[in-house]
Amino acid sequence: MTKTITFLGAANTVTGSKFLLADENQQVLVDCGMFKGIKELRLKNWQPFPINPAELDAILVTHAHLDHCGYLPRLVRQGFGEKSI
Repeated sequence: MTKTITFLGAANTVTGSKFLLADENQQVLVDCGMFKGIKELRLKNWQPFPINPAELDAILVTHAHLDHCGYLPRLVRQGFGEKSI
């Protein structure tokens, strides 16, 4: 079974932590952070999320700083949590 890790935030910066762990059966997002700081970074919060949030099986938050959990409301508005378990 192939497992992948995809960095969706906090690359080349220390804000906006998000990475996706996936295999053929599950997709789990680790952290769900907002980008903070200069305008160039904050604008990334409004870019389309690269996958359909309704397809996520879970989100694991490592701690409650905005740059690790502040994007959660946006993902819920975009469909996270609508998948039946």
